[in-house]
Amino acid sequence: MSAPAILDLSDRRSERRQGTPRLKKRPATPLTRNTLIADFLTICELDPEIESLRAPADPAEFQVEDRTIEHIADFEIVRDGQSFLVDVLTDEDLLTHPLRTAAIHGLAAEDGRHFSIETAASIRAEPRFTTVRLITACRRTPVTAGDRVRILHQLDEVGTMRLVDCAGAVMNTQDGVAAVLALACEGLIAVDISRPILPETQVRRRRLPYTDPFAF
Repeated sequence: MSAPAILDLSDRRSERRQGTPRLKKRPATPLTRNTLIADFLTICELDPEIESLRAPADPAEFQVEDRTIEHIADFEIVRDGQSFLVDVLTDEDLLTHPLRTAAIHGLAAEDGRHFSIETAASIRAEPRFTTVRLITACRRTPVTAGDRVRILHQLDEVGTMRLVDCAGAVMNTQDGVAAVLALACEGLIAVDISRPILPETQVRRRRLPYTDPFAF
């Protein structure tokens, strides 16, 4: 191939590279601890088994091998009258946590409170994470007084209902399902957040409203 041809080919390749740049994948933004805590609190708010939550927890002592470690957990949750201690950590923070190894095999404080660690993997586990997002997306759905009374009254009468049947009582809100889930965000209706949102999703009246951990 002649020198002019080689130069011409080089120019074409240069133009081709400049005209069609390759798209670089952006690195995933790491989840911050504040983001994980916000997700965790939302889960607790919608979990009908959680009666109350306090932040931070009272100090606790843990016996790990031959030493005693005093630790203040991020949260203390009460479920069925029993207290649980929970720390919410990023993957980086987990590496340096003093109770990380002991917690893997199950750990309880000297006073009997069980201790666990929540990370991005557990907090954003599916299908719960998607279910929680779908419910919270309905938080700002306006529910009229009439629809509110009809939804709660039929749950009082029947007990547990399918989501699609419960939504059938809605008359004034355009989206009946969104109206039911909006009341779940208020702590008035219990939804099983461990399963996907489906027509047969079971809903029931929530007798004990969720206690705000920060008393806002």
